[in-house]
Amino acid sequence: MSVLVHVATTLPDASRFSTLRHAAEQANAKLAFLQGGEPTLTHTLDILHAAGVREVRLQPVSTDNLAYARSWVGRVAGHWYRQQVDPPTIHFGRRTITGREAPLSSAAWDRPPNYRHHLLVCRGPRCSARGADATSRALAQALAQHKLTDEDVLVAQTGCLFPCNHGPIAVVHPEGVWYGPIRPTDAERLVRKHLADGQPLTDLMLDAEHRLPEGET
Repeated sequence: MSVLVHVATTLPDASRFSTLRHAAEQANAKLAFLQGGEPTLTHTLDILHAAGVREVRLQPVSTDNLAYARSWVGRVAGHWYRQQVDPPTIHFGRRTITGREAPLSSAAWDRPPNYRHHLLVCRGPRCSARGADATSRALAQALAQHKLTDEDVLVAQTGCLFPCNHGPIAVVHPEGVWYGPIRPTDAERLVRKHLADGQPLTDLMLDAEHRLPEGET
């Protein structure tokens, strides 16, 4: 028996679960998540293996970065394959997973970089609905434009950060400065002034008095 698995590859995919599940059902496929959602790819492979499935076909969905998908779907599937006794045949595009794929661990990923700022960009459901995807892309472009690397600004896309009424939300640490809403047109100025020059943007700040009252959703 051969089973097709749709692999959602991006962090915001978790907020599109219903849409992705419907597409998988239409294709007679299982749905798995590379990051941010459940079931994970490894958990899905565990279930199929336990059910006696002998052939699995992995198909990345919801990404326009095929190089990223090829790298990480193959790497995670290879990691799972190496842990199994008599694993099924796993096809990934034109490749067959062999267990010789690059490992999940390497010396380069042993410690966090010595960054100056930690930038959290919310990709929760409400922020995503309000354009956090475009904001995130604009921030990445501005960081590249100003030649800021992980040694300067470590970027993490997150789930819900809670003051959703003001999304898209971003937070800069160690200062603990909350911004919102951050539009794509704000990204270059935020990077140039705060992350490069250390001058927070007071006009974009979300201060304590604007956060949601305790218990309100």
